[in-house]
Amino acid sequence: MNQIKRVKRDVSGWVVLDKPYDMTSTEAVGKVRWLFAARKGGHAGTLDPLATGILPIALGEATKTVPQVQDGRKVYRFTVKWGEATATDDAEGAVTETSPVRPDAAAVEAVLARFTGTIEQVPPAFSAIKVDGERAYDLARAGETVELAARQITIEELRLIEHGADQSSFEVACQKGTYVRALARDIARSLGTVAHVIKLHRAAVGPFSDADAVTIEALEAAAEGEARDALLRPVWAGLAGIPEIRLDPHQANAVRHGNPVLLTGATAPVALDEAWASFKGVAVATGHVEAGQFHPRRVIL
Repeated sequence: MNQIKRVKRDVSGWVVLDKPYDMTSTEAVGKVRWLFAARKGGHAGTLDPLATGILPIALGEATKTVPQVQDGRKVYRFTVKWGEATATDDAEGAVTETSPVRPDAAAVEAVLARFTGTIEQVPPAFSAIKVDGERAYDLARAGETVELAARQITIEELRLIEHGADQSSFEVACQKGTYVRALARDIARSLGTVAHVIKLHRAAVGPFSDADAVTIEALEAAAEGEARDALLRPVWAGLAGIPEIRLDPHQANAVRHGNPVLLTGATAPVALDEAWASFKGVAVATGHVEAGQFHPRRVIL
């Protein structure tokens, strides 16, 4: 008997997924889209299969706000194993180098300041960065030598949270483009040893954190329909980190048609690089403010 095809629907909102271990970000999006029968979906920032934690998944109109979430501050907790380097800088790859050096807590603490602020980082060879049109990890898996250029990244905070003879755990708050596997690799090198990441958890992305997260099991357990939809966060939740412009009915109508509107009132902003407009608590558009006018970039239906 042929399986009945599910009818797709125009559902919009955010699922702040606590991604499980050994699931790709693409698989997670597919699973969530299937559970909500959503026509459209995407994620804000890839998580490696071996990583757990916050994977914001946008459905429907929320996909228009993915850049604002993806560009937001991220917090990771990670554990490194000292004395072994791997091809992938995590537990998935083969060991490529060993070292007898095991740094003590004081030595680890002493080098962390070098990795705080705006620093240069060479991404891992096993990464999604494109080299001559090909993903670096595809080239690396094919046995090719991958040489990636150093990039500037911003580390806001980095601290040691637990230390042992063979393993140490850290928490880092950083901006987009940071590779935690490369950070662990470089910290180890600065200590005269090698290491790789054995556990990685993303605790926050932009406005979303562990406190907002929902598991696949919770989504599956919720009855299809209103009960499951209640686990969705509104489209505007992804925009909580940027200024909000509240529109009146006439302004909202103009913005929905892609037109700029003059902002009035004593507190109206004159210029903003990024903002979002709302009407009665519903997101209408993302855009910017110039010369006292809100200019929509993307209209949210």
